[in-house]
This record gives sequence, structure tokens and C-alpha cells, in this order.
Amino acid sequence: MSHTQADPKNTFGSMLGSEVKLILDRVSDIIIGQCVESYIVGGLVRDALLGRDTADIDLAVAPDALEIAPRVAGALGGKYVLLDRENRIGRVILPDSEPAPCGRRWELDFSTLAGDIEHDLARRDFTINAMAVDLGQLRQGPAVALIIDPFYGQEDLKQGVIRAVNESSLPADAVRLLRAVRLVAELGFSIDPETEAQIRHHSSLITTIAGERIKEELLRLLAFPGNERILTYLDDLGLLTEILPPLAAAKGIEQPKEHFWDVFEHSLKTVTAVDFLLRQGRWEYADGEVIAAVPWSATLAGHFAQEVSGGSTRRTLLKLAALLHDVAKPQTKSIEAGGRVRFLGHALDGASIAAGLLAKLRFSAREIKLVETLIQHHLRPGQMSQGQLPTHRAIYRYFRDSGDAGIDTLFLSLADHLAARGPGLDLSHWQEHARTVEYVLSRRFEQESIVHPPKLVDGHDLINIFDINPGPEVGVVLEAVREAQASGEVTTREEALKYIEKLLEETAGK
Repeated sequence: MSHTQADPKNTFGSMLGSEVKLILDRVSDIIIGQCVESYIVGGLVRDALLGRDTADIDLAVAPDALEIAPRVAGALGGKYVLLDRENRIGRVILPDSEPAPCGRRWELDFSTLAGDIEHDLARRDFTINAMAVDLGQLRQGPAVALIIDPFYGQEDLKQGVIRAVNESSLPADAVRLLRAVRLVAELGFSIDPETEAQIRHHSSLITTIAGERIKEELLRLLAFPGNERILTYLDDLGLLTEILPPLAAAKGIEQPKEHFWDVFEHSLKTVTAVDFLLRQGRWEYADGEVIAAVPWSATLAGHFAQEVSGGSTRRTLLKLAALLHDVAKPQTKSIEAGGRVRFLGHALDGASIAAGLLAKLRFSAREIKLVETLIQHHLRPGQMSQGQLPTHRAIYRYFRDSGDAGIDTLFLSLADHLAARGPGLDLSHWQEHARTVEYVLSRRFEQESIVHPPKLVDGHDLINIFDINPGPEVGVVLEAVREAQASGEVTTREEALKYIEKLLEETAGK
């Protein structure tokens, strides 16, 4: 199919935002003069037709993207990243000084043309992404740049349909199986029935994809509100338990009578509850009193928006922890003589299982640590008080153990509560739980000394003044002093020394 079959009524340049157009002009200045054949392809064409902002620009070039992309990076002061040496794909990340929409940085992905442009488009994933515009034509003026659309992607855009370009599109690169669902969430489209059947048929191929590529699609999926519907759809297509295998065992695992759903459904509901608590979604079983009890502020909103590592935020990782927080329940389930169902040790075992899963998906050490800590301690907030507000000592111990994940874990505990009770939520018990969380947060923000007491004594004091030998005992005594500080028992160095003296006397007397 030739270029002349593009619809002459559809021009492209006028659809672009001024910032995108400026970047494309600069790229064009760099490569057109070097006799480089170049096309804008994929998502940028699609999003321009939909009137959507994007910070991602895909370009197909010849002869070789791995020669061209580094030159563009150097000329624009950006960073070059090799994405795929075998398929000759490279990325240029522009500096923060270049303003981009959606609070992101501009990313320009350069792929190497496979034959002519029509042949290249035939190798792409979905018809709505298999459109192109000649960059040279765009440089000549908006009226000249025509949209090359050999697979009727514009028609599918109008119909809101995600359709594979051909039968080999999905098995050719199995990450496209996940991408199809992500586009459902992102665009509000539906998957063509034939393409949907292909996804189910090829679902097991997702395990052949590099972990980091699955991670990228999973995080982008979790960034959207209303994840329960999307996660359920992923499961229906056979993808969810392929990328997170331990979830398969959670299906049908019944829980104690106070739980409304089995372990698997409860896990999906907990993700939805997180968005509700973070003011990102709705909870169909709640009225205004439920959310009114939950503390919220600009400080908390900023906390959960923080980037943890490339592509992840505290919010998305909290939702991932919510999905996996009970992943060890199937193997830890026991039924006592009286019929009571227990899951002893599921938090600790679940943290270990989740850490292993995320390591295989190439999550960073910081991301893994956050999710692991969230799961390990998700029961702690509910255990901090029994009918009364927690003590300063209990709050200190909680933040000592949960560390950087302390605030996030409080909200996971609330989401877990909502997703356990569902429509059977007891409002008074919920308000008590929320009041505890609010109190712990207020102490965290208002009284930093409870969480991080100032140092009054150190190891040298214990060795020189009390003649304690270097070793584990030093750490035990110093931790006891910090707890006493957090509880208000000790406030000065002199009081700390007296406290240590008394502690050592009591220890020696045992």
C-alpha cells in the first residue's frame, strides 16, 4: 500500500500542541539534513487525533535508530538510553528544563524502520497505533503532512476499538497482551472480540517477556483509578495470574465470617479501597460518614504522589501491596478445633513472596523494600490499641519497625478493613480505626521526637561510663533509652544516664 492512499483530507500538523511541534521541528532540523528517512508513528499520532496530551514521541527512522538517537540526545542536551539492541530501538530523555505535559519528562523513542513505512506499520500492535506521518512533510507545513493509515486506525479510533493489526501482532511481542488492557483503562475503549480471543489464547506467552517490560505496563495500569474492574478483566483474560502466579491459589479461599469476600476477591477490593481512601476513586459500599472519618491533607496528598523509582509512586506501590498483601493466606490457613479460621504468619510470609515476585519483575531495591514492609506490617496499626489510643511508646515502635513505609501502612490497614467488611461495615468500629490512624499521623507530623528522639547518649557512653563491652548489649540498651524518650520518661542526658543505671541494675538482679 503506498503513501498516496492516505486520506488527503486528514492533515496532522494542526492537531499538535505547540510544545510537541517545537520538539519535532528541532528533531527534524537535526536529522532531515542528514538524509534520514523519518516518520512520527504510534501513540503520538493516535493521541493527537484524540486531542490528548502526551509526553511520549515515537519515531521510526532509517537507516539505524541506534546511530541517530544518540546524535539527537547530544544535540538536545538529553540522555540516551539503549532499549533494544537486537531490534535497534533507543530512547532520548529530554532534560527537566524542557516543559512536558502530565508532570513528566519528554521521552523520544527511536525505532529502526523495517522496510518501507507500510511494512513497518504492519509489524505494529494495534490499528490505532499503526498510523504514521512523514516528519519531512510535517516540517514543510500542516497542510502537507498527511496521515498514513493502511489499517483503518482512524475508524477504530472513532469506534473506540482496540484491534490487533494482524494475527501475528500479539505473539510477535507478548507485552502487547498487557498493553491492550492498559489502553482499555487509558482510553476507555473496548477490545475487539477477535483480538480478545487472541489474548486469551496467547496469555501464557506473557511469561516469556522481560520482567522490566511487564513491570512498566503493570505500573501504568495501577496508575489508573478504578483498578478492580481492570484487574478483574486481566484475570478474565488469563493474564493476572500469569504475571503474579501466587494469586491463583487465593481464589476460593474462604475467610472468617467477618470477611465478606474470599481471599482473591478481597485482594482486588483492597486495591479499590486504596484509591477511595486516597481520594482517587469511589467505594460503592460507603456513604459520606465513612470517608469523612479518614484523615486527609495536602501533606498526605503530596506524600502519596512522591516518585519512589522510575515510573512508580507511593500510590501505585501501595496499590500493588494491597493486591499482594494476603498472598500467603492460602498456605498459612488453618482451622482450629472450634472452627476458627486462622492465617498465622501470613503477613511475614506474604512479604517474602511479594519481594521475590517483584525481584523477578525487575523492581528496584527501594520499590521492593517499600512493598515488602507494607505487607509485613499491614496488621500492626490495628494492633496498636485495644479500645484506646496507642501510647507514645507504641507509636515509636511502630515507626521504628515500619520506617519509610509507616504512613503508607496506616492507609493499607484502613483499605484492608474496608475490603474485609464490604457492605457489612460496622461504622463505629471503622471510626475507631480511623481515629487511631489520625492520632498516629498527628503524632508523626507534630511531634517528630516521638519517631526520631534526639540522641542523649551513645555507645561510647555505655562503654566508658558503665563498662559495657562492645557488642549486641550496647544496641539493646540504646534502643531502650530511645523508647523511654519517646514515651516521655527520659528527656535529658542526666535522666538517660540514671535510666541506664537502673536498667542495668534490674538486668543484673534477674
